[in-house]
Amino acid sequence: MARKFFVGGNWKCNGTSEEVKKIVSTLNDAQVASADVVDVVVSPPFVFLPLVKSLLRPDFHVAAQNCWVKKGGAYTGEISAEMLLNLDIPWVILGHSERRLLLGESNEFVGDKVAYALSKGLKVIACVGETLEQRESGATVEVVAAQTKAIAERISDWTNVVLAYEPVWAIGTGKVATPAQAQEVHYELRKWLQINVSVEVAESTRIIYGGSVNGANCKELAAQPDVDGFLVGGASLKPEFVDIINSATVKSSA
Repeated sequence: MARKFFVGGNWKCNGTSEEVKKIVSTLNDAQVASADVVDVVVSPPFVFLPLVKSLLRPDFHVAAQNCWVKKGGAYTGEISAEMLLNLDIPWVILGHSERRLLLGESNEFVGDKVAYALSKGLKVIACVGETLEQRESGATVEVVAAQTKAIAERISDWTNVVLAYEPVWAIGTGKVATPAQAQEVHYELRKWLQINVSVEVAESTRIIYGGSVNGANCKELAAQPDVDGFLVGGASLKPEFVDIINSATVKSSA
């Protein structure tokens, strides 16, 4: 079964309302592969979600960058899954390495977040990835397997999950995993799903790559058999994001 290519743009903590309007305008004017070839999701900061949702072309979707682990209440500064649904935001990014590392989000906490968001009807981009120290010590597969296991233990339906492999050492550093390195980890993740979840889930779940993806390297990465798209950081704020979306045609013409 062919997996539909997926390109997410994580805007992180960037932008003013004027800058956001400019980015959306660029995307709205772009000539991109059709929606039956690629799913495109952009993830602005919380404060800009309604603005982006109101202006963005209908074939692109909007994601939040995080949400709380349970129903709302006395959790100052948090945003609940229910609030995102109320704003008609269909997607959320969970477990990004910046939150794991800077805010101490554990595998278990991320797993609980993914399970809760899915239970409310959100679709989830769930992030996994190793640090440079972990890679250099040969622990990459062990680390991403443990991160994936914490999610797998808490959910039964993977239909609305996209798994994003983001090697921490490649995020925002300009260092990119080589196509062979990315393929190797994506292959191992798919094998883990096959053994520990099911053959069907392994074959149908999209595993996307993140970590200094740009217009120059996206096509070669997209050509890898187990790379089903990208979660793009800095380049998603630039016009080259359109080139990254269009790398989907590498797969569709293969």
